[in-house]
Amino acid sequence: MKRGVYFLAARSIAFLVVICGSWGTANATVEPLELRAGRIETTVDGVTREALVALPYNWDRQHLGKAGFATFDLPFTLDAAPESPWGIFIPRTGNVFEVRLNGALLQVYGNLDRGNGPDYAKAPIYMAVPGRLLHAGDNLLQVRIRADSGRRAGLSPVTLGPATPVRTQLFDTAYAWRFTGSVLLMAFSLVVGGIALSLWLTQVDTSVPGGRREGIYLWAALAEFCWALRVADGVVAEPPLSWGPWGVLMATCYAGWVASAMMFCYHLADWDRCARTRWARWPMVAVVLGTFASASISMVADEPAWRTGWLAVEIAIVVIFVGSFTVATVRRPQTGSLLVMLAALATVAFGTRDWIVIRLSDSYGETTWVRYSSVFFGVALLLIVLQRFRAASAEARGWVTTLAARVAEREQELESTYGKLEKVAREQARTHERERILRDMHDGVGSHISAAIRQLQSGQASDADVLRTLRDSLDQLKLSIDSIHLPPGDVGALLAGMRYRMTPRFTASGIALEWAVDDVTPVAGLDGQAMRQVQLLLFEAISNVLQHSGASTLRLEAEMHGAVLRLRVIDNGCGFDASQVPRSLGQRAAALGVALSLESGPGRTVVSLEFIGHGPVVPGRRG
Repeated sequence: MKRGVYFLAARSIAFLVVICGSWGTANATVEPLELRAGRIETTVDGVTREALVALPYNWDRQHLGKAGFATFDLPFTLDAAPESPWGIFIPRTGNVFEVRLNGALLQVYGNLDRGNGPDYAKAPIYMAVPGRLLHAGDNLLQVRIRADSGRRAGLSPVTLGPATPVRTQLFDTAYAWRFTGSVLLMAFSLVVGGIALSLWLTQVDTSVPGGRREGIYLWAALAEFCWALRVADGVVAEPPLSWGPWGVLMATCYAGWVASAMMFCYHLADWDRCARTRWARWPMVAVVLGTFASASISMVADEPAWRTGWLAVEIAIVVIFVGSFTVATVRRPQTGSLLVMLAALATVAFGTRDWIVIRLSDSYGETTWVRYSSVFFGVALLLIVLQRFRAASAEARGWVTTLAARVAEREQELESTYGKLEKVAREQARTHERERILRDMHDGVGSHISAAIRQLQSGQASDADVLRTLRDSLDQLKLSIDSIHLPPGDVGALLAGMRYRMTPRFTASGIALEWAVDDVTPVAGLDGQAMRQVQLLLFEAISNVLQHSGASTLRLEAEMHGAVLRLRVIDNGCGFDASQVPRSLGQRAAALGVALSLESGPGRTVVSLEFIGHGPVVPGRRG
């Protein structure tokens, strides 16, 4: 029994060993192939040559930037025909090209008959290969390219193998670094540039007469926008312009990024405030103008060496500037300046590496490093911009607090001053009121007393006349005192006060009073002095009835007709000549601006007053 168990176990182990060996052998036969050697046929200026080739092949280095065609024949051998789909991964080739496998056309990118058009060398290429196109033994992969002058054409090593590992392990990684990375870098630069531009538009240095915008924000925005446009070239296979103008524009954008970043450092180090360091602005102008000129010459003459040579000069200028900025930062270290210094040093190092590897060496397919170091610089710019904005906001809040305190202090002073003025105004009002009352008493009561004295001195007036004059004087004195407490515009209260004061006189004179006063609305425009004039006017009319009319009945009417108040004093006395308006009545009516009308005859005399154009009093306001 035990022998049977041992036998089965041994057979199982042997089976697993065979399976594992077979799996390993199978895997060993499907390892991706990297094609680096073959033959090349080139056509430049109408001359065709053939030669052996070892990839990578840098067209600009081999042909000094001249345009032309190249056909790469890359042979390879397979032990057996693959049963599953394969794939081809080409890190870089172009500018436009076509790929054939064993004579069958796989893919065409662009038109080989048209130059300076699309550029498919900017992104890695993956092509699916049906398994039926491959066979055991010798196979041939053929890549034909059209190379434009100065566009970094050529062919990198080609990888051929099973579709899954070639695509997921090689192509996806390369695509993420070169294409997706460019998109993310562009988006990041646009965000940072947008923030910096918005701050430049909204932040004004008020310490400078007339105000001045912070230049550091503007240069940060220009640097990021230039870089975003430059990086965008890596994802645009077909630019909106032909290669000549587009190439000059991209070179100028690169120089604009460099110069704007240098200007950012220039303002960050406060060199713009010192006359000795203002010379640092001119190298930045030289970077932009020199780049534009060298790129234009390079395009027109089909000589990339002009661009390569100027890049060396540009790097030298930047190295000197960054060295000066580093010295200034070390002398006065600050967090923001240190971050920018480190980012600038990394950018210079990466830019120098790119110039050597891409412009001077024969390597092909390498990705520029400076595009990723620009992230450090962008982060540093963003931190500096936000730090300065935070400091400016804190300063602004301090100004607002100080201003609020000063405003509160001024409000207290104004409130105190207003209180004093109001107190003085009240005292002046009381003084004027006293003066008015004294003047009225002098004009009214005083004149009656003077008249009584003259009557006594003359010896011609009867006791009744003198008594009547003294009673008028006393009644007017009481009414003057009552007028002090009358609300402005309240004619109803005025009439009620006169009824109270004059009723004893009516009774003593044998005159019956008929009261026909409706509820009247307070009249606007009648202040204390005007109310006193209304009182005197009515008293004058009633006094004439008491003294001269011989009437037995006096009727007092008050009614509202819309916004018009009508007052009437009616008696059944002997009457008088109504064409001759008593002078005192006419003067007081004119002073008040009211309409006075008289109607008189034996048995009926009417004195009518109309307050025309006066509306209701606004509650809480004096007329």
